[in-house]
Amino acid sequence: MAIKQGDFIEIEYTGKLNDESKAVFDTTNAEVAKKEGLFDEKTKYGPMIIVVGEQQVIPGLDNALVGKDIGKHSFEIADIDAFGKKTASKIQLVPAKVFTKEQIRPFPGLQVNIDGQIGTIRTVSGGRVMVDFNHPLSSKDVVYDVEVKRIITDKKEQVTAFFNLMNFPVVNIEADEKLATITVASALPENLTLPLGEDIKRLTNIASIEFKVKESKKEVKKEESKSE
Repeated sequence: MAIKQGDFIEIEYTGKLNDESKAVFDTTNAEVAKKEGLFDEKTKYGPMIIVVGEQQVIPGLDNALVGKDIGKHSFEIADIDAFGKKTASKIQLVPAKVFTKEQIRPFPGLQVNIDGQIGTIRTVSGGRVMVDFNHPLSSKDVVYDVEVKRIITDKKEQVTAFFNLMNFPVVNIEADEKLATITVASALPENLTLPLGEDIKRLTNIASIEFKVKESKKEVKKEESKSE
């Protein structure tokens, strides 16, 4: 079955530079990560589920997956469709006092977060710090070795994957074609549940979405005492 836009698919992948070094920069495989010196104990390795066309991977990989079958594939992706071209406008001079205020000692190579933008310090001189906000892999052609393990059609698994991708904690999920019931630990504001519900409907074609709060032990005991 060929993959199409909007499909939930389970994949494993390894990304590497498309040059003589073939240096690996990202992988879902723990053994590969250890071999390449990339292993991070805080990272969860193993197959991941994405929605094709939802920009959950780089554009070139997102597009390349469409029309492919389950199995192993290798995709060569040009820089513009990977992490973009390096641009001079993303290299900025930042006053050193910005770092002093945050008790940060700037030095070349340090990654920093300034107003929500991740950048790398290039130089420190005369009270000014040059920060490069280009992606570290900008202007680099890359290769992704991908194994598409399966296409996911089960509604409960699709909804579960949706929340996993967002790192959004839920207590329980029940879902079929008509209704998805998402149980959360505490009440969520409507301005959060409404857009979440609309996204789930759009991606899964489930007709109706409801959020409910998990009953506390105290509430359960009260109900039991009433029945007695």
